[in-house]
Amino acid sequence: MSKANDPITMLSLLYQFPTWLQRLYPGVLWRMNTEAKVVYLTFDDGPIPECTPQILDILAQHDVRATFFMVAENAVRHPHLLERVRNEGHAVGNHTYHHMRGCKHSLADYINDVEMANQVLDTPLFRPPHGRMTSCQKRALREQGYTICLWDVLTHDYNPNYSVEHMMKVIQRFVRNGSIITCHDSIKSKDRTLLLLPQLIQYLKNQGYEFATL
Repeated sequence: MSKANDPITMLSLLYQFPTWLQRLYPGVLWRMNTEAKVVYLTFDDGPIPECTPQILDILAQHDVRATFFMVAENAVRHPHLLERVRNEGHAVGNHTYHHMRGCKHSLADYINDVEMANQVLDTPLFRPPHGRMTSCQKRALREQGYTICLWDVLTHDYNPNYSVEHMMKVIQRFVRNGSIITCHDSIKSKDRTLLLLPQLIQYLKNQGYEFATL
């Protein structure tokens, strides 16, 4: 199969917005320093006891640090996991209190939810659930000092139709210097994420990449 007919290439926007398209969304962090051979693993939707401890074990085994964009109500339910994430040198980001989809809520309600989450998480990093928010919400959060972080590579580990082999092909095709790579620590992604993560880390290390937090 030619690269042009490869389904990963044909559906490339599902996995990575090209640089020119990222520039159409100012005020959002998509990718870090493009000169350094460093990547940034991130995990959304936790922390939960069914998945987050296993992810932390894998990261510790490979001496890798990551950034966890937490749903604050999960952190309130499982404060020991928030504490463990920080104690093991990982960064924490805000993913709202109730995993709130911005386009379905008013500006005031959305900002209040983010601020309520920040009382728990205390971080300037913010990622909107599903990667979506209104321009007014984005502007308001930036004015309050938040760094809005999206991603350069989306693994789709939450999608049951994607095998670990497929996700590794996505990583191999799209990862580059400064890539922010998004995975999840959630119930629906658990099995795929835990299988993917060791392979992803080993592949990137073999390619000479280092890992850092946002």
